[in-house]
Amino acid sequence: MREEKKQEKLPEDSYCVLLEGGQGEYVEKKSRFIATLRSCESEEEAIRFIEETKKRYWDARHNCYAFIVGSRGELSRCSDDGEPGGTAGRPMLEVLTGAELRNVAAVVTRYFGGVLLGTGGLVRAYTQAVKEGLKNCRLGRMRPGQEMEVTTDYNGVGKILYLLGSAGIEPDAADYGENVVLRLTVPQEEADALRGKMTDMTGGRVKFDKIREIYFVDKEAFQG
Repeated sequence: MREEKKQEKLPEDSYCVLLEGGQGEYVEKKSRFIATLRSCESEEEAIRFIEETKKRYWDARHNCYAFIVGSRGELSRCSDDGEPGGTAGRPMLEVLTGAELRNVAAVVTRYFGGVLLGTGGLVRAYTQAVKEGLKNCRLGRMRPGQEMEVTTDYNGVGKILYLLGSAGIEPDAADYGENVVLRLTVPQEEADALRGKMTDMTGGRVKFDKIREIYFVDKEAFQG
């Protein structure tokens, strides 16, 4: 049995992504439901993945799918691919949404086992298949953050590196020239406080240049 890991409560506008896709299988009354999941950054990429999966399982009765694209889930699509309306694609999409996943596509391939499952049985089977697939994926949590450059002198850099280490932040790059320039990615909600602490620790001998706002993978919130 998979051990459930307790996750730190994170900002509401964070979201999950697949760091590694995977497959899972569920069997119901001899019908096989094979779920394949992959990270997709665009609608075009999701459609290519769906078509590739359909070609791989060309002899299957159904290849139902669901995908979500965009950091806020701006675009989502699903298909029952011949199953009764609302029994496949929509339940699959609800599993992805419930897991707070973005930029993800799932295809569930069904090999018919000769026994009709009914509406409730189909919903349960497609739901469970995606859940089984997610167990074999590696998930990460994306958090809002800032990329910034911090410029200081050689007297101040040791203090700043100590502070960053205490906060679990490792510089993305460092340039040791006339002054020291550190390139950092910091959580959005911690940026102002970190700037204040670095200013205090160096007696004001520090300069900050905000480069851009981004989402970054939180290394403390890996799942799977």
